[in-house]
Amino acid sequence: MPSATTTAHPLRTPVRDGNDASHTLLLVLIAACTGVTAANIYLAAPLLPLIAHDFGATPSGVAWIASVAQFGYAAGLLFFAPLGDNVDRRRLVGALSLVTTAALVAGAAAGGTGTLAAAVLVASAATVVPQLLVPLVAARAPADRRARHVAAVIAGLFTGIVAARVLGGLIGQAFGWRVVFAGAAVLTAVLGLATAFALPTEDPRPRRPLFSGLTALPGLVGRSPDLWRACLRQAGMYGAWSALWTSLALLLTGRSYGLSTATAGLFGLFGLAASAVAPLAGGLVDRFGAARVVRSAYLLAAASVPLFWLGGHVLPALFVAAVAVHAALVASHVANQTLALTTTSAPATANTAYVVGGFAGGAIASALAGTAFIHWGWGGVCAVAGLWLVLGWGTTAVRR
Repeated sequence: MPSATTTAHPLRTPVRDGNDASHTLLLVLIAACTGVTAANIYLAAPLLPLIAHDFGATPSGVAWIASVAQFGYAAGLLFFAPLGDNVDRRRLVGALSLVTTAALVAGAAAGGTGTLAAAVLVASAATVVPQLLVPLVAARAPADRRARHVAAVIAGLFTGIVAARVLGGLIGQAFGWRVVFAGAAVLTAVLGLATAFALPTEDPRPRRPLFSGLTALPGLVGRSPDLWRACLRQAGMYGAWSALWTSLALLLTGRSYGLSTATAGLFGLFGLAASAVAPLAGGLVDRFGAARVVRSAYLLAAASVPLFWLGGHVLPALFVAAVAVHAALVASHVANQTLALTTTSAPATANTAYVVGGFAGGAIASALAGTAFIHWGWGGVCAVAGLWLVLGWGTTAVRR
């Protein structure tokens, strides 16, 4: 893996032994901010039944609001995340946190599905703060601990996603979905502004067109085989995970198990396996390199697919498979993202390419998995997941 010491970063304050304590506190703050902001993308999904009841609609009639969040996040990744290479991060993180807060408040006060969807769209587009902070963490970390520091932020991100799905649903059931949106607004404002204030001062940057990072994406990926490989391998891994995880509720609430929606939602707790594995994966990447960790993660994910298929009839197999696929996802993510961040001189733009690639792989696989479940049941979903792993590894194995 290329050393990041050859990559120029405009930070005034390099990490030295004397400020390790302050850097650790900043890392904890960034991880917490990442978790809270990432949760905003998935805030509406577990609340859809409550939202439907409030507006006099059916859950299927408001399901599109969760899709709006995904489209908003994709737009934010393309337009806002590359700005980390051109714009002062302190101002950008602060501004995006305020925009997200305002959108969440508007969502909490929404009087109809159209207003709520617009608020979710804006909040999701502005909640790309984690993808602005991860490149900064990678740039400031000591070379021998870079992956571990990136892993700490990724652990915060996955914890936030789990909290949105599990705690958001429980709080919404107890106090209403509007309280969840209002609480998320408060947390986003507090942690977002605190993080912006704590970020290191950056040197003035040369004037460039505002969205030059967006136009530079194709060329940057084409010039960097390591970045290209990280994008495709994570697209394959995230696609396999998305196919299985987004369809799992259909299996659990269907004829095979007949669980309630609330009980099925508790399967989201298996996502905590990702938070536990992230620090371990970071240490392994620092010691053995990204390629070995990604290869091992793919083997673990491949082993989880037949376990998921068996879980269509044997519930304990689903428990094991859920832990295995989350561990594989986060290990691959830590390795691939560390590689993406250290392989070019434009880390924010490279990170955008990486995240967009993974997100696209996940979105396409999820759509195919839904169709496969309708026509071929749970076995069809597992086949889509297996195919995505084959594509993710096979297409990158042939280019050196």
